[in-house]
Amino acid sequence: MRDILLATTNTQKLEEYRAIFSDVPFALLSLRDVQLDMDVEETGITFAENAQLKALAYAKASGMLSLADDSGLEIDALGGAPGVYSARFAGINTSYAERFRVILSQLDGLAMKQRTARFRCAITMAEPSGYCRTVEGTLEGQIAEAPRGHNGFGYDPIFFVPELGKTTAELTSEQKNRISHRGRAAQLAALLLKNWPG
Repeated sequence: MRDILLATTNTQKLEEYRAIFSDVPFALLSLRDVQLDMDVEETGITFAENAQLKALAYAKASGMLSLADDSGLEIDALGGAPGVYSARFAGINTSYAERFRVILSQLDGLAMKQRTARFRCAITMAEPSGYCRTVEGTLEGQIAEAPRGHNGFGYDPIFFVPELGKTTAELTSEQKNRISHRGRAAQLAALLLKNWPG
């Protein structure tokens, strides 16, 4: 079984990937597992560009096949914000509770049909040689009028999925992995990995 480096220190993200990749013939290692301590600046203007920047940098630094993602929330009424700045929205050290407050105040008074949004995720897998492939997944929804639920992380408590009548923070891990932007992109990545060259 070949190793693949998952370029994250986020333990929740690592667990999501391990669940989704459970039948892929790769052992998923974290940055901590390989004792690689480096940050790659996200200078891309799209999620795909940032995922590729990170995957290639970690592949070259580790000498391993590496997987990196970039994901975030796009809110139509805010012109697509926070977008690629989702993790840094309202300041790098701002809590998600405060980010929710800022977003909900900006959407105050809008009907649910005007609160359309999507989670978007791009995943790149890269070899140290520079060979790489990128896949993307999205989940369409709306911004809830107040945070709900205690599962998941990030913007999950304010992201409402109309077909389910729940926020993504109200879903079980299994439900979320089936429909989420990361789940959808990771399922495409898993298909690529099953036929990965070498």
